[in-house]
Amino acid sequence: MDFMADSTFEMTRDRYNDLVERINEARAAYYDRDSPTLADADYDRMYREVEEIEERYPQLRGADSPTMSVGGSVDTGFTEVRHLAQMMSLDDVFSLEELAGWENRMAEATGIADLEMTTEVKVDGLSINLLYDSGRLVRAATRGDGYVGEDVTANARTIASIPQALTGTVPARIEVRGEVYFPVADFAAFNEARVEAGEKTFVNARNAAAGSLRQKDPVETAKRPLAMVAHGIGFVEAGDEFTEPTTQMGWYEQLREWGLPVSPYTRLLSDRKAIEERIGEIGADRHGLVHEIDGVVVKINDLALQRSLGSTSRTPRWAAAYKFPPEEVHTRLLDIRVQVGRTGRVTPYGVMDTVLVAGSNVSRATLHNAQEVARKGVLIGDLVVLRKAGDVIPEIVAPVEDARNGSERPFVMPEQCPSCGTALVQEKEGDVDLRCPNKGACPAQITERLAHVGARSALDVEGLGDESALAMTQP
Repeated sequence: MDFMADSTFEMTRDRYNDLVERINEARAAYYDRDSPTLADADYDRMYREVEEIEERYPQLRGADSPTMSVGGSVDTGFTEVRHLAQMMSLDDVFSLEELAGWENRMAEATGIADLEMTTEVKVDGLSINLLYDSGRLVRAATRGDGYVGEDVTANARTIASIPQALTGTVPARIEVRGEVYFPVADFAAFNEARVEAGEKTFVNARNAAAGSLRQKDPVETAKRPLAMVAHGIGFVEAGDEFTEPTTQMGWYEQLREWGLPVSPYTRLLSDRKAIEERIGEIGADRHGLVHEIDGVVVKINDLALQRSLGSTSRTPRWAAAYKFPPEEVHTRLLDIRVQVGRTGRVTPYGVMDTVLVAGSNVSRATLHNAQEVARKGVLIGDLVVLRKAGDVIPEIVAPVEDARNGSERPFVMPEQCPSCGTALVQEKEGDVDLRCPNKGACPAQITERLAHVGARSALDVEGLGDESALAMTQP
């Protein structure tokens, strides 16, 4: 027996299970609770590590693997809806070099050096699937896991930009894919009104859109200034009179003729340099658009080529999403503290001078674990580089070492739980996280679990949020 190989496999398995747990927790927070907890860059890094491990050890892949599904779960408070065609995700690229690599693969696969492609803004909202039967809206659903979503038809009917009936010659049945968003111009005033009413504010416009569309009462949704933009189609049953377009741009023109809102920022380009320049233009103007965006989607225009390229289980091969690098600012790191999550994981976070970044004031940022603090080399008192990864999650990038004056001090991870005083432990050998093992009596863990149970993804108990859970468990 090869004990070294067995040991390596066991360590890899433990690392894999930890990654799957953290990714699935982050997905539940993002898709089900509209409250992101993990930066895009961190999510992408962990997701790619899961893919690499599964490639080496395919026997580890189970039903809960994030590579086996798209998006989040289905809210038990809504009726389940099965999409007629899968709602897929997109492969992300984080640099122009990665985009060029994807373009090279597409050129090699098709034999066409300069492919005609659409460049489209990646609206940061909630994906929606609209089913029209003989031109009339009969159903609206969220993406869910890509196969089954939540029926939000009643709520979608309150959105003025979603037509109840299409005009002109229409197919027998068609799924129109789009994004529901909260206009940037209305978001600040909406949050201010919630503060005055003593209600919890939304982190960003994307979360506001998701929370608004998934209200149990359509009357509440109607009070929110939601809008929708169409960006693709799913299932199509053409019927006798309708002829399907043969290009992506052809579909967008058709959607516009039917009365559906289509992005005015989409361009058709075939020169790679022009595509890069267009990405730069959108990036420079991104904060002046009517909705939040987090990138630019590039799609091959020819639908016959799209069909020949096909897709993986999660993503089409003929499209890629270029994600913008996060905006960065400087601020002072005043302290590093720790918080205890519902599973007992103890996470350090930075307390900073409040600073405006990517449209909102930030005074706290996660540091993930003690190893991450050491890797980044940040000291308490440092001037640090701060960004919002994916324009959502505040992240401390690095210290500004030239600004140090000698008064800075290192962070020391506590040995006892700050909530109950229990000695912290590594749950598994090699685990980078420390955890509080006192699951039954640690006030912080009980509070977090109670808040989780009250969240939409679990029992969806109205009024049982973070503040109520804290009041009930830590008087």
